[in-house]
Amino acid sequence: MAARSTELRKGVGLRAQGSGHRTTGLVMAALVVAALTGELAPTRGAQGGNAAAQRPARRIVSLVPAITEMLFAVGAGPQVVAVSSYDEFPPEVKALPKVGALLDPDTERILAMRPEMVIVYGSQSELERQFARAGIRTFSYRHGGIETTLNTIREVGTATGHRMEADVLVSSLQARLNVVRERVKGLRRPRTALVFDRQPGTLRAVYASGGAGFLHEMLEIAGGTNVFADVSRESVQPSLETLLARAPDVILEVRATGLIEGNRGAEQDPWSALSSIPAVKNRRVHLLTGEYLVVPGPRLAMATETFARTLHPEAFK
Repeated sequence: MAARSTELRKGVGLRAQGSGHRTTGLVMAALVVAALTGELAPTRGAQGGNAAAQRPARRIVSLVPAITEMLFAVGAGPQVVAVSSYDEFPPEVKALPKVGALLDPDTERILAMRPEMVIVYGSQSELERQFARAGIRTFSYRHGGIETTLNTIREVGTATGHRMEADVLVSSLQARLNVVRERVKGLRRPRTALVFDRQPGTLRAVYASGGAGFLHEMLEIAGGTNVFADVSRESVQPSLETLLARAPDVILEVRATGLIEGNRGAEQDPWSALSSIPAVKNRRVHLLTGEYLVVPGPRLAMATETFARTLHPEAFK
């Protein structure tokens, strides 16, 4: 387990060179670390002194891109003073100071920003303790399913003084997800492998969605049946033999913008080695790009619709 975690972190470092690569690298790290450690839990929300924890935070540092998107979506963008090295959306974050991320938070620089609240990952317990000693509250986050994401949006709204806006956003996302459900209702559900990472140009180190977490739930709402639904983890690293045995009807491969841009044909070629898989045989290997596809935040309804349009184009004519 330790060796795999070390290897993963090295891989994230290699992928963190292009703007599109970095979001996928961070999401992959969080998903796979969760799978290795068995961590799959809801957010714990704001942590800190009683009075401070109740007062809306006016200066916020976010180390979690998904939460950064939520902050801006509920109207708390002006309260954000710094973000992680992986933040790219919304466009306003490009002008903000970058202070590290999951694996390399710059504690000194974060403290220099004089934050009232720091958004951290649930696995960053030592960092939480450091900020607690400095009298700074934290908002602790873990990946989870869609309901976890919606609850997190509500908690972000409460912690920042924007609960009403958060409730409106959540209601809107729920309505959009219901529209997708209705569109694909009654249609045949293709058995689908949702792949979110592999070594470029090869079928080595393939990571796919397991039967837990937001990617799995988005796929199910979009009218697909996850071929790894029986694996109760957020991510699976299947062998080629396992992929052959699962024989998906469709392969959805999702990446952040830029990772396969301009090289789509070369990235599809490796799948031809598994020509007996129905998805390959019937030309139903789809490469989808956009960081919104892999970040569990306010754009998850848009991502779910993208999955549905790909799986069931006839439902959107």
